[in-house]
Amino acid sequence: MSINESMEMYLETIYVLENIHGHAHVVDIAERLGVSKPSVTKAANYLSDQGYVTKEKYGTITLTDRGRDVSREIYANHQMIALFLEHSLRLSPEEASQNACRMEHFASEEMLAAIKRYLKEHNLECRYLPL
Repeated sequence: MSINESMEMYLETIYVLENIHGHAHVVDIAERLGVSKPSVTKAANYLSDQGYVTKEKYGTITLTDRGRDVSREIYANHQMIALFLEHSLRLSPEEASQNACRMEHFASEEMLAAIKRYLKEHNLECRYLPL
């Protein structure tokens, strides 16, 4: 099942928050994405219905195994694209990350494979920071 860019952003944010804090709360997701708490709740309901997250007491949202797999891939693609943009185009880490955030949702498998080859050929390891 395919999910849209907005839902991918929620999944990636939940993934990052879980890795930093061990949990993701509605208020933290809203703050990080610059959206309202009701928007997060609506997205969480959708993601829960699709089997990507579970909702717990006190506004805690947790990735399911399925959600973790998808969000890990989204996050890895973001980091890989950012490193490519930083190295090949000499963008600052911040600029590369901002552009990667927009590109990660539309990148074809061919483009991602080409970026992986480029990084490997240039002995660049994808760093997974900042989490």
